Amino acid sequence: MSLVPLSARFSDALTLAADLHRHQTRKGGDIPYVSHLMAVASIALEFGAEEDEAIAALLHDAIEDAPAQLGEQRATVVRRLIEMKFGRCVLEIVEACTDTDVHPKPRWTIRRVNYITSISHKSASAILVAAADKVHNARAVLRDYRILGAKLWPRFNDEAGEAGSLGFYRALVDAFRKRTSALADPRLMPIVEELDAIVKALEDAVGRVGAWPPN
Repeated sequence: MSLVPLSARFSDALTLAADLHRHQTRKGGDIPYVSHLMAVASIALEFGAEEDEAIAALLHDAIEDAPAQLGEQRATVVRRLIEMKFGRCVLEIVEACTDTDVHPKPRWTIRRVNYITSISHKSASAILVAAADKVHNARAVLRDYRILGAKLWPRFNDEAGEAGSLGFYRALVDAFRKRTSALADPRLMPIVEELDAIVKALEDAVGRVGAWPPN
């Protein structure tokens, strides 16, 4: 784990993330989306992220959810901006965490199948950031389910729902664990086990174990 203090590059990345996602909110509410980005960076740092990885955590959705105000080539604009300001390493991690850069996005099931498949080729840095993203998302789903119960699921994609969401998270745990076993990075298994614990708690709350592909 690096003990080197974060530099002004991290501050610049936080500013850029806030600017790019300024008009976006979390699903089903009015929470500014930047709260998720800060949380993902925090989780990544807690599990040993170095600065480039923490910066990528702040920007992990920047390509996929680039603001429409940047025009039809918005994903390309953001790619160039990230590489110019933070370097190729950060861009590669963000690319690895990008679900799609197509608008409108492909069907939920297609994107999720492709994402699960891609995990087997991701670098250790990409696994760390991606797992941090999923840990925060799963925590939010578990918290909201405890408050809303089954009323939670309509806020997600119609193809997802309860079965799809649970199945996707269970598939994530399995794919992350398999990839982590092939990588010699001691930071990864703890964050995968953290995700597994959250997913198990969600499965217990719902009363069913996730299966992929969903039934």
